[in-house]
Amino acid sequence: MSKVSYYTPEGLKKLRDELNQLKDVERPKASQAIAEARDKGDLSENAEYDAAKEAQGLLEMKISKLEEVVANARVIDESQLDTSKVLVHSHVKIKNKTNGAEMEYKLVAQSEADLKSGKISVDSPIGKGLLGKEVGDTAEIQVPNGTVKFEVIEIWRE
Repeated sequence: MSKVSYYTPEGLKKLRDELNQLKDVERPKASQAIAEARDKGDLSENAEYDAAKEAQGLLEMKISKLEEVVANARVIDESQLDTSKVLVHSHVKIKNKTNGAEMEYKLVAQSEADLKSGKISVDSPIGKGLLGKEVGDTAEIQVPNGTVKFEVIEIWRE
């Protein structure tokens, strides 16, 4: 069964653009590389041909996976989302109860995650731990070096 993922319109456009790039540009390049390698003679001893075929196989696998993601992608109208609890596409301000550090994140689909811009995946340990929490709730999240407690301070939409 395929997993549905939720995206912003921009995130879904980025996925579709990447898929089109792979199909319209990379796929013809891979076919051309195979044709050029085939023209060089005996295929049984042609490492260039084998490498081109393997690269084509990996490209086709990537295209297939991306097609599945796009097919199961759903666009979220963020204006309609509930801000009383943390959901996909929520902006959340949390406080580490151990050291008092405050952080702000936006929970997004895995392919949109970018820690530098404050976007974390809903599939990450912190993302999973925050889902469904309300302002004032404490999320206990398992991380590699133990359990960290985060208090949800604020939830909003852009």
